[in-house]
Amino acid sequence: MLRLFSMRLLQAILVMIAVTAIAFIMFRFVGDPVSAMVREGATQAEKDALRLALGLDKPLLVQFLDFVGKVLTGDFGTSFRYQQPVASLLMSRLPATLELVVVATVMALAIGIPLGVLCALKPNSFLSRLTQATTLVGVSMPTFVTGLLLILVFAVNLRWLPSSGRGDLVDLGLWQTGFLTVSGLKSLILPSITLALFQLTLIMRLVRSEMIDVLSSDYIRFAFARGLPRAYIYGRLALRNALMPVVTVTGLQIGQLVAFAIVTETVFQWPGMGLLFTNAVGYPDVPVLAAYLLFVGFLFVMINMIVDILYTLIDPRLRTR
Repeated sequence: MLRLFSMRLLQAILVMIAVTAIAFIMFRFVGDPVSAMVREGATQAEKDALRLALGLDKPLLVQFLDFVGKVLTGDFGTSFRYQQPVASLLMSRLPATLELVVVATVMALAIGIPLGVLCALKPNSFLSRLTQATTLVGVSMPTFVTGLLLILVFAVNLRWLPSSGRGDLVDLGLWQTGFLTVSGLKSLILPSITLALFQLTLIMRLVRSEMIDVLSSDYIRFAFARGLPRAYIYGRLALRNALMPVVTVTGLQIGQLVAFAIVTETVFQWPGMGLLFTNAVGYPDVPVLAAYLLFVGFLFVMINMIVDILYTLIDPRLRTR
């Protein structure tokens, strides 16, 4: 177990070094930070002074080491557009993105697992075929089309739910949440459904496939032969083993939901990190882009490492000595 953890940690460090190098290249060579930060009509002397203050006159290797040192201390530079520290900008948008991802993940698991079990137990039933066809059509549509259709139906025509924004928030100090207000909860519904749709379909089909394989195994036949209750066989024996791959997929999907919530947040004008990234691309706000790349890379690395370790805890056969 210790060897596994050491190997995963080493891989995580190497990946983060590569991501940091890419972020530095983006920060250093995508546009001129001096031109973006100085006032309009600035003199060459003012530009040279700012270039000296930013350390852009130093050798490239020294600049990279300085960049790594600042990243390790949480200093991602200053936003060209907002003229604020990038770290504070990301932290102010992080609660909105995390709440959206958590709700979408819970929704996908709560709906996808029961539907997957239903489709596995009765694969040829009308309800099973209808469920698979509906989810396949839903996941085949682009995210922005799904979001716009939901806005058209539930926000414009029925006027049941808001079309954009995060609703009223409650300030808890370091965290502003919409979970504690009615408008905040209503604002979460449409973007959460849009973000959860692909993950829901993936989980449903994965559970269905795994359940069918498990139900055809010898120990399940033996359990039926012993006369054990069907609820125990399906819930305790079959579903437990069928959910093991779901642990890995769900963990990886959480990272993807954070990384690819950009479209959903843009459609619903959800004030999270995805919308911040979209605005940074249009400016372009290179420090924000580099910091977002580092954050997503770190998130993927940590989730992969945690999922690998959890997977070995669930299945002792995968442990290495």
